[in-house]
Amino acid sequence: MTTESTPPAPAPEADTVFGPTFMQNPYPSYDVLRTEAPVGRHVVKTLASEVNAWVVTRHEDVRALLADQSLSKDALGLPRIIERHALHPDGSAGSNPRSMLFSDPPDHTRLRRIVSKAFTMRRVEQMRPWIEELADDLVEDVVPGAEFDLVEQIALAFPIYVIGALLGVPVSDFADLRRWNGVLTSVRSTAAEKREAVGLAYGHLAAVVEAKRKEPADDLVSALIDAEDDGNRLDGGELISSLFLLMNAGYETTANMISSGVLALIQHPDQLGRLRADPTLLAGAVEEFLRYESPLNLATIRWTTKPVQVGEVTIPADEIVFVSLCAANRDPAVFADPHRLDVGRTRNQHLSFGHGIHHCIGAPLARLEGEVLFGRLLSRFPRWELAVPADRLVWRHSLQFRGLESLPVLLS
Repeated sequence: MTTESTPPAPAPEADTVFGPTFMQNPYPSYDVLRTEAPVGRHVVKTLASEVNAWVVTRHEDVRALLADQSLSKDALGLPRIIERHALHPDGSAGSNPRSMLFSDPPDHTRLRRIVSKAFTMRRVEQMRPWIEELADDLVEDVVPGAEFDLVEQIALAFPIYVIGALLGVPVSDFADLRRWNGVLTSVRSTAAEKREAVGLAYGHLAAVVEAKRKEPADDLVSALIDAEDDGNRLDGGELISSLFLLMNAGYETTANMISSGVLALIQHPDQLGRLRADPTLLAGAVEEFLRYESPLNLATIRWTTKPVQVGEVTIPADEIVFVSLCAANRDPAVFADPHRLDVGRTRNQHLSFGHGIHHCIGAPLARLEGEVLFGRLLSRFPRWELAVPADRLVWRHSLQFRGLESLPVLLS
C-alpha cells in the first residue's frame, strides 16, 4: 500500500476534467476517474470560488467519507479552509449559514434533534392531500400536444409551492424565493449578488418568524419556534439558518429530480411503458431517478481535521474533500449495468440523500413529491416527447447541482 503525506503536483486546469463538456455528461470522465484515480486532486469550482480539492468517486469510499466525522462541515472553520485552497485567495471567503448542514457534533446533534421534533413524517404525510391537489392543478395547466418548458412550468414550480406551504410562507412571496435561490445556486452570480440575495432571504425569513411569533399557525415555522429538546431551543440565528436550509434544500434538488426523471423516461421509452403499465413500480422508480441522475453532483464541502486514509491514498489534514454522488451512483461495483435506467431495480443503494449524520432530513418529502407528481403525469399523458433534439439540452454549469436549464417537451 502506498500513501501520500503531502499534496501531489499542482492540480490540473479546471477544464481538463471538470469543464463544459463534463457538465453536459460527467459519466465518461467519472468512469475513468473511478478506475484510474478514485481519490484525486483537482480544481473544483464551487458556488463560492475555485479551489484545489480532493474528489472521491468510488461508491465504497464515498459512503465511508459521508459518515466519517473526522471530516468537518463546521461553518466557522470554512473561510480559513477556502482561503487556504482558493486559486485566487482574496480574503473575502464568507461563512455558510450556521445550520445543521454546516455544523459538527455536538452542535449538529442538538440542531438536528430540535428540527426533527418539528419536521416529522406525520407532518409530511398530513400534506399529502394538498400536494396531490397541487400536482393535479399543475398537470391540468399543461396543454396536451403543446410545447412547454417542464423545468419552468412544473419542476421548479411544484417544490417551491410545497416547501413554501410547509414553512407557512405566503404564496405571494414564492417569486422572490425562487429569484433569490436562483442567484445563490448559480456559479455565474457574483459574490456581491449572492451576499445581497442572502441578506434579502434572511431578512424575509426573519419577518416571517416575527409574524409567526405573534400569530402561530399549523406550519413548520411555528413548529420550529416552539420545538425543544431537553429544554434547548433554536436561538434566533439558528432558527433563520435552519429555515434557509430547508427552503433551499427542499427546492433545488427536488426540481432537478423531477426534470431529470422526466428526461430519463423519455430517453428510455421501454421503461416509460413499463412504469405506465405497472404503477406499483413508482416508488422504486423515484429511487432509480435519484440514482440515475443525482440532483447533487458533488456533496457539500468537507475538509479533513486529521489525515484520512481513502483506499491507497492518505489525504492530509486541512484539505478540502468533495465526494461525487453522481460517480458513486453509477459505480459498476455496486450497480449492475449502471448507465441504464431500470425502474424495477432492487437493492438500490444510491447515495443521493447522503449517508451518516448529514443524511437529508427532507428525503421523505422529496420521495412523496416524486411519487405524486410522476403518478399524475403518467396517468394523464400517454405520450412523452422532447420538443428539441437531445443534444440541444443544456445542463446547469455547476459542479454541485446536477440539473437541466430547461426541458422543452410535448406531453399528449
